[in-house]
Amino acid sequence: MAGKAAFVAEDDEESLSGDRLGRVRWTICAMLFVATSINYMDRQVIAILKPTLQHSIGMTEVDYGYIVDAFQIAYALGLLAAGRLVDKVGTRIGYMIIMAVWSLSAMGHALASTVFEFGIARFSLGLGESGNFPAAIKTVAEWFPQSERSLATGIFNSGANIGAILAPVIVPWVTLRYGWHAAFLITGGFSALWILWWFRTYRKPTDHPTLTGAELRHIYREAAAQMGPSMPWRKLLGYRQTWAFSIAKFLTDPIWWFYLFWLPSYFSAKFHLDLAHLGLPLIIVYNASVVGSIGGGWLPTPFRRLGLSPSYARLAAMLSCACLVVPIFTVTHLKSEWDAIALLSVAAAAHQGWSANLFTTSSDMFPRSAVGSVTGIGGMAGSAGGALLAFYAGHILQLTHSYATLFAIAASAYLLALLIMYLLAPGLKKVEFAV
Repeated sequence: MAGKAAFVAEDDEESLSGDRLGRVRWTICAMLFVATSINYMDRQVIAILKPTLQHSIGMTEVDYGYIVDAFQIAYALGLLAAGRLVDKVGTRIGYMIIMAVWSLSAMGHALASTVFEFGIARFSLGLGESGNFPAAIKTVAEWFPQSERSLATGIFNSGANIGAILAPVIVPWVTLRYGWHAAFLITGGFSALWILWWFRTYRKPTDHPTLTGAELRHIYREAAAQMGPSMPWRKLLGYRQTWAFSIAKFLTDPIWWFYLFWLPSYFSAKFHLDLAHLGLPLIIVYNASVVGSIGGGWLPTPFRRLGLSPSYARLAAMLSCACLVVPIFTVTHLKSEWDAIALLSVAAAAHQGWSANLFTTSSDMFPRSAVGSVTGIGGMAGSAGGALLAFYAGHILQLTHSYATLFAIAASAYLLALLIMYLLAPGLKKVEFAV
């Protein structure tokens, strides 16, 4: 370690003439991508199995809402602890602990036979899964210079969509052949395999045996420029921009959770799709969300070319995405399964485009030293909103057996969130901390 650290301090001209840059950091990014894919696959298993569990254990809509609530509440609480854990024990050990908790919890669903037991398993899963993004973001900070971090984050974050696509492929196939217990065991087992891969492969850059000196210098080339004071959460809550970001997350994150946890049962109830035919609609919708995630990140560019400032170009992109979601309120009146798939695909893509820009508003409005904390506050607010929507969804579906009000909420949430953001933080005004 000492020799490699000293090597960083050597003249950069020597490294450029003698060393290849190397790609170890992108291998680390690939591991984060796989972890995020597993993360989203594990959380979606119960949504796909909801119709099956309703018959096998007598689960009602209200029961399912409570089970989703257990996950959302634990996820919100876990965000408070996960970052501190990773900071204290480091990314190598911290990520393994986080993944172990959610792997055991995911497989623990196979032992559940009552709604209460599923709630316990789901709460444990939420605690474990909440640590994925804090651990991954810290890993990116350790392994990438500032100029590459947004790309690395975008790559590993796309694993969320891949996980949502893989679950409808794997879970029905396993369930129809081996039963629903096996679906939880197999998807949870992927996490255990990842832990072994991480343990064998991951080291800090200064300790990694195959990292070239040139790549190490590349990683740390901007380290001095990244130093800066951090801001406690209690002080961040005094800024209107923090509330603008958090309220927008509170209103719109639950819509994505709703898509993840209720679309399978919507297709089952509305179009009478059984487990064997449920996968294709979900795969199409979540593939569209991948396009939306990438396209949403690009969308501010044409608005900037029209002469808008970067902040107003971002707001214009968010307004475009918010408007694309509005027609979703008509989905419950459609008679064609394919019309519903098309409408839901546009809405899911628009959400991901909105989300890509909403995440970036935290760095638009705050110094780098505060972006992680503001993102954590917003993530907790989004999980709290998800818990409230899950509670409401369970009860309204039990009473009315209709998704109409839920899709009406989805149609209006983004425009309301954008209006509140603009009122609290006009033009996404940058925060300047007093020295």
